[in-house]
Amino acid sequence: MASRPAEQRGDARQLAARLDAEGVRNVALTWVDNAGIARVKAIPAQRLVQAAERGVGMSPVFDVFTSEDQISVSEHLGGPDGDLRLFPDLDRVTTLAAQPGWAWAPADRYDQLGVPHPACQRQFARRMTERAAAAGLDLRAGFETEWVVTRAPAGPPPAAADAYEALDYPCAGPAYGMTRVVELSDYLRDVSEALAVQGVEVLQLHPEYAPGQFEVTTAPGDPVRAADDVVLVRETIRAISQRHGLRASFAPSVVAGEVGNGCHLHLSLHREGESLHRAADAEWGLAPEAQAFLAGILGALPALLAIGCPSPASYLRLQPSHWAGVYQCWGVENREAALRLITGAPDDPDGGHAEVKTFDAAANPYLAVGTVIAAGLHGIETGASLPAPTVGDPGVLGVRERARRGIIRLPSTLGEATDRLEKSAPLSEALGEVLFGAVLAVRRAEDARFAESDAEEIAAATRWRW
Repeated sequence: MASRPAEQRGDARQLAARLDAEGVRNVALTWVDNAGIARVKAIPAQRLVQAAERGVGMSPVFDVFTSEDQISVSEHLGGPDGDLRLFPDLDRVTTLAAQPGWAWAPADRYDQLGVPHPACQRQFARRMTERAAAAGLDLRAGFETEWVVTRAPAGPPPAAADAYEALDYPCAGPAYGMTRVVELSDYLRDVSEALAVQGVEVLQLHPEYAPGQFEVTTAPGDPVRAADDVVLVRETIRAISQRHGLRASFAPSVVAGEVGNGCHLHLSLHREGESLHRAADAEWGLAPEAQAFLAGILGALPALLAIGCPSPASYLRLQPSHWAGVYQCWGVENREAALRLITGAPDDPDGGHAEVKTFDAAANPYLAVGTVIAAGLHGIETGASLPAPTVGDPGVLGVRERARRGIIRLPSTLGEATDRLEKSAPLSEALGEVLFGAVLAVRRAEDARFAESDAEEIAAATRWRW
């Protein structure tokens, strides 16, 4: 493969020298597979120059890995053949505050001739961001990350599929209660401090609803960077938890029947520096392009669920009247709507944005931002329009009333969502044949794996995968 430009090699040398001065000995190069698992190849920091110039080898088979490390097969991917090269994004190399001697960088994937790998999810997200930019749109994205923390077991951890695993929560305070902050103040301080040192801007950090559950919200930015931040946030929380004798789970359903972990995507549109959520005299403050963009997302939600809710465990979380957004509707500041319009303070020029509430942390964040952008752009291209916003909880309406208002239930199983994705021409075109086929293969394999499992078995088997 041809080497990288001399300028990049020079940047890598300077970066490697800086890492050496900081005591960094290893760099973790991560990519996220289609099951939402962050995979890694680590290199000695002194080999960063070589990695930046010629990449690090890895098999393309990981594109069809399931969350349990089983290998599915698509038309283009699967089996022992082939090789790819991981190239670290030098602009994102980060010294890890909770893992002394380590740094991290997200990686893009190419073949041995330097051609972008067609199933590289990070490059897919970048292509969609660039497609939006070509239309004059500046998109900003951010995520809410929810997790449940328990005390780590004293001995060997229980089997992953132990449905009767006893979870020992380190806090007993009520949902959203200050008591939890007091109980785990050292832990939360260390999480906040580590993220700040690593350059991740935190907007909020607070207890959530379920036992032992917390949430961190990061600042909006470029969609690819926002997806990078999700990976960095999760692994930082995981590392801090371990240092405190705790264990973090980002799984959609930690305990069957209880509120699960979401990973809500926030998105705003701008043109020439002006927010399209602050259009004077426009209905809901949305410029026509913003309305069409959000209508595109709303229309694609049944298919998008197979991207943002990619595990059978995801559908244990998606329950009516749980603020998870299980009906295909939108609303102004409505936390039961799948697509929530957040107006923000009237005098805040950047306060308005939208939130996709259905997504969870089993999702590949690069696929999540990329497909949402693709759906929104399709809405603009087709002149889609938003229906009337939903007020209140659609779950308490009768079936006939929901039908009268045009509110339908989103897919309630992974199989159903995958069927909708398979039929989505806009998302198929955006993802491309190779990536689209790999995503479908993994979803079908996950669905088949748990076809005979009950809710407790699904939650137990997936509890520590994310």
